[in-house]
Amino acid sequence: MNIFKKKTSPKDALRTSKREMAVATRGIEREIASLQLEEKKLVAEIKRTAKTGNEAATRILARQLVRLQQQITNLQGSRAQIRGVATHTQALYASTSISTGMKGATKAMVAMNKQMAPAKQAKVIKEFQTQSAQMDMTIEMMSEAIDETLDKDEAEEETEELTNQINA
Repeated sequence: MNIFKKKTSPKDALRTSKREMAVATRGIEREIASLQLEEKKLVAEIKRTAKTGNEAATRILARQLVRLQQQITNLQGSRAQIRGVATHTQALYASTSISTGMKGATKAMVAMNKQMAPAKQAKVIKEFQTQSAQMDMTIEMMSEAIDETLDKDEAEEETEELTNQINA
């Protein structure tokens, strides 16, 4: 193990894994194709030997055909497993990306919580409520004073009008 070797990132590991899986899948697919070609040749040869009436050779060739078909089935299973592993690797990388994003979001939330300081925020909110209540009372008192002043002016005007009507 080389201690000076740079640690690979998850993205690079995924890329390498994908490449290796693709190479392995292509190799298996080539092997399957060559076996299927051999299967066709073997079927043709079985037909030829069956026409000649050589039953022992036909039986041996039939056993070979069965084994060949089993090999093809096994290789197809292997190909499916390799593709499954590749898909699983991709899903793990996605999970890694999500966890990295969540880690960043968590750091941001911690920083915001430090700035917010719940005790300070509660104090500010309480002070705001106090000031708001005080302002409401001041506005109410001012409104009452204005209303009283306007009511006195109106009452004096009405009194003068009545007095003028009576005197007239």
